[in-house]
Amino acid sequence: MDVLAIPVKKGESAKIFLEGGNAIRQYLKDLTTSDPSLDLNELVIRHKLTGKAGELLEIPITAGKLTSIYLVGIGEGARADLVKAGSAIGRKLRGSSKKCASLCGGKGTLTRAHALAMALSAYQFKISNSNAIKEAPTFTLIREFDVNQAQAMLAGTLLTRDLIHTPSNMKSPQWMATQVKKALGKFPATVTVHQGAKALSRFGGLTAVGNSSPKRPPAMIEIEYKPKRKRREIPHVVLVGKGIMFDTGGVSLKRPYENMVAMKSDMAGAAAIVGAIRAAVELDVECRITGLLMCAENLLSATSQRPSDVITHYDGQTVEVIDTDAEGRLVLADGLGYAIEKLNPDYLIDLATLTGAATLGLSRHYAAMYTRDENLAKKFSRAGEESGDRVWHMPLVDEYSESLRSNIADFKNIAEKPSVGGGSITAALFLEKFVGDSRWVHFDIAGVGRSDSDSGENPKGGTGFGVRLLTEWLQTL
Repeated sequence: MDVLAIPVKKGESAKIFLEGGNAIRQYLKDLTTSDPSLDLNELVIRHKLTGKAGELLEIPITAGKLTSIYLVGIGEGARADLVKAGSAIGRKLRGSSKKCASLCGGKGTLTRAHALAMALSAYQFKISNSNAIKEAPTFTLIREFDVNQAQAMLAGTLLTRDLIHTPSNMKSPQWMATQVKKALGKFPATVTVHQGAKALSRFGGLTAVGNSSPKRPPAMIEIEYKPKRKRREIPHVVLVGKGIMFDTGGVSLKRPYENMVAMKSDMAGAAAIVGAIRAAVELDVECRITGLLMCAENLLSATSQRPSDVITHYDGQTVEVIDTDAEGRLVLADGLGYAIEKLNPDYLIDLATLTGAATLGLSRHYAAMYTRDENLAKKFSRAGEESGDRVWHMPLVDEYSESLRSNIADFKNIAEKPSVGGGSITAALFLEKFVGDSRWVHFDIAGVGRSDSDSGENPKGGTGFGVRLLTEWLQTL
């Protein structure tokens, strides 16, 4: 072991946090015995540590095989504090091959949260022939927690981040299909790719968006998982994800242009579903899962759809396209309609980086959650708090539906100005028109799906939001 992370708790005077059982006490005893001059609480006082969550002091040491110890502030020891502490450790060790043992943690999911924070904050992604990433730190937790569960969530989230961070000139709907098959190849899941004019003849939204890129055409990637052993009647969960590989806005070109730089992450919803299914299958969750990844590019070309076009979706409903930059809801609508007609879901969930309005309303700490099922909303809220992928239950305001009315089609794809505002709400109301009477939940992850900077557990770029949330919830079914 190269590094030992020791918790410092906030209080009237910061102190080494000695709670947590004999294993932690033995670690500290061995450390101080091998170096009698090492008085940990004296170090806290000397360096005026406050114990504030995320505070970190590195002390070089020669005790045993250690190269240094980290005195790490854990605040009051709450979940958010332990995440900040883990993020500080992980980011400190990012890019190294050091092995770190952390004495931080708490009961059950608190230690899991700390462990995941360390690993997630150490994430790197780089494309370079001369400077490839070869080193990554290794983390050990002394406190007990469900390691298999944490490892599955971590693997799923890292997979999702890799898919998001891949540049759009390297990824396409067909590339995505290949990556899904590779990621799930060793698991009991089947992958079917629906593409081509005949296969997508009823997918009016997906083709209207994806036909803007004839060399990288649209596809729906269908993933199916059925557990090998069933001890009871199991529910069927259908997950629908927005998979826009790059979004220029189409004819309704994004302005200012620098807003396009992050648009390789506009497939974060579909990527999160891949990661969540990978985690769920590894944990052998006892439910049937179908993932529908609605993949396309939204480009500006001679074959792009135009504002004022009318398209017919999978379920036969017609939509007047007012803004081609509101393309995510068009591809999702086909996936939702397909799920209702073909799959008979017990639960119908969609994830999408859908609206800037969700980011304005909830910033980058909560995803906007829409559903009329109060019990289901409460379960997802609990799963969000436990997993760290937090959600906020938003209202579906029926009075706003009038703003989607069209004179020449069943409805419009956005609320035209002057409108009621509430762009995230009206987008959810649009999607609700395609879900029938299913137990449906929509997650608008535009704010939480990507980060503008290295912050906490998240790197600049794709966060992998949704993997832990869905994995946590699926295990409760």
